[in-house]
Parts: sequence; C-alpha cells; structure tokens
Amino acid sequence: MATLRPLLEYDTVRAWLDGLRQHWGTDPLEDDPTRLEVLERFCAFVDKEPDAVIRECFIHKGGERRMSLKGRRFYYDKIAEFQDSLEGEARDRVRSGNNIRSFFIHNGVFMQSGMQLG
Repeated sequence: MATLRPLLEYDTVRAWLDGLRQHWGTDPLEDDPTRLEVLERFCAFVDKEPDAVIRECFIHKGGERRMSLKGRRFYYDKIAEFQDSLEGEARDRVRSGNNIRSFFIHNGVFMQSGMQLG
C-alpha cells in the first residue's frame, strides 16, 4: 500500500466523523483522540486505504449499489483478527474493534461485534 494521505483527506473518514458528530453532538476526536490512530493501524493491517476498504464492501449490480456479502465477511473477520492482535487489556482491544466497526457503520456497512454472517 502506498503511504496513506492524512486520514482527514479521505471521504469515508470525514463521513465517519461527521456521522459520529451528528449522533453524539460532540467532536469525536476530542471524545476519543485515538480514533484516527486506530483506524490508521487497521488500514495498515489490511494494507488498504480507508476509501478502498469501504468500496470493497459494495458491488454494483443492475445499476444499483449493493452490499457485498463477501467483502463484508472479509472485513468482519479482519476486524476480529486486528482486535485480537492488539496488546493491552481486553476492554481496550474491544474498544479499538468497536472503533473500526463504527467506521464501517457510518459508511453504510452494518458491522456488529459477534454477529452471525451467513
């Protein structure tokens, strides 16, 4: 992967932070200054830029944009692997995983910890 641009230059990162801001009514980077660092580490873990990660969760079929179950499953598994690879206490690892899941959710990809994917 090429060196990431500053994360705030990616559309998906801005959409995520805007969604959090609208939902909670506060600045998401003030609430949790590690958000961008965790996302950057995840992107390095999967060797993809943030916009590419989200793009891979969708397919275009019949002129419509639809969820790619294959892409969604791939990233569901990668989030779990990433979370498990982190050092520190279990609650901090889960928090980091949830941080990444929120990135997906605010970009239109339903992603929940422990969900069953068929």
